[in-house]
Amino acid sequence: MEKETTFGDAELRQGLKRALATTGTPPPLELRRRPSEYRSSFPLEELDLGMEDGTEVRLAFKQLGWSALNHEARLAKPRFLHDPRREEAVYASVLAPIALGSPRYYGSTVEPESDRYWLFVEWVEGRELYQVGDRAVWEEVARWLGQMHLQLGEDVEGHSERGRLLAYDATHYRRWINRAREFSRASGQPASRSRSVDWLAQRYEAVVEGMLAFPRTVIHGEFYASNVLVVGEAPTRVSPLDWELAATAPGLVDLAALISGGWGVEDRDAIVGAYRSAVGPEAFSQSQLDLVRLQLAVQWLGWAPPSWIPPEGQRHDWLGEALALAESLGL
Repeated sequence: MEKETTFGDAELRQGLKRALATTGTPPPLELRRRPSEYRSSFPLEELDLGMEDGTEVRLAFKQLGWSALNHEARLAKPRFLHDPRREEAVYASVLAPIALGSPRYYGSTVEPESDRYWLFVEWVEGRELYQVGDRAVWEEVARWLGQMHLQLGEDVEGHSERGRLLAYDATHYRRWINRAREFSRASGQPASRSRSVDWLAQRYEAVVEGMLAFPRTVIHGEFYASNVLVVGEAPTRVSPLDWELAATAPGLVDLAALISGGWGVEDRDAIVGAYRSAVGPEAFSQSQLDLVRLQLAVQWLGWAPPSWIPPEGQRHDWLGEALALAESLGL
């Protein structure tokens, strides 16, 4: 039986007051709340705070306890990746000191005994990147991403400890291909799918070795266009959301997520070139990027059991992409 995750305004006020105190923010005189239309696997609300000095502050209020997820979200999100304190730690300890444009951290409430993990951050008014058709904006986001990777890569171990980051190690990579093989053998799956995943698995150790050879930085972990807000026309601000799966890993993992989907070769090359302009022209080769794209495709094959059907806008032939990349790489 699922725990009850709803609560009244008075309870929210108390939790918010405690969270704000940790960042030196006074409690609000007024509080208005409403469910958010933004898609997130965890419950998300918008809070409008009326402050004592007459100003208004809008916050995003996110519940990160596993019990806050509904059944569909629990099916879609691998449990072994979940740490209800990671996103709060990333905002507080990794992002706040560098001020690259991510939402401002306003505090958190942590009550493990009740699986209550509340996060309060600035509500950023912007456009989700997937809604932007101007390639120049995508290129600017790619340059921002490269700059972030360079900056955070200067203290990977410190960020890993303070931010409770996932580690992309050999165990992590092998876990995905093992899950992909398991899911390909599920009842109702065609035999051809199992054979194709087995073919990938026989060649996957080369992918693991290649991934481990890359330099590490701090990555967002799900740098898809639906998780990136852009503000302004230039844009003047790039603000990624949902840092639940932040990790120490090759920066190319984020770039591969950004360029995933139905891009043409020219557009994809332009976005990759913008990222390369930030990290250096010799930082990586096309084959190295393709290797990371292959790993990302395998991760999606092992993400959730076949009984989970992704939303229409998130459906993609990851098996076909993985096979094509493996063949092009000569694996």
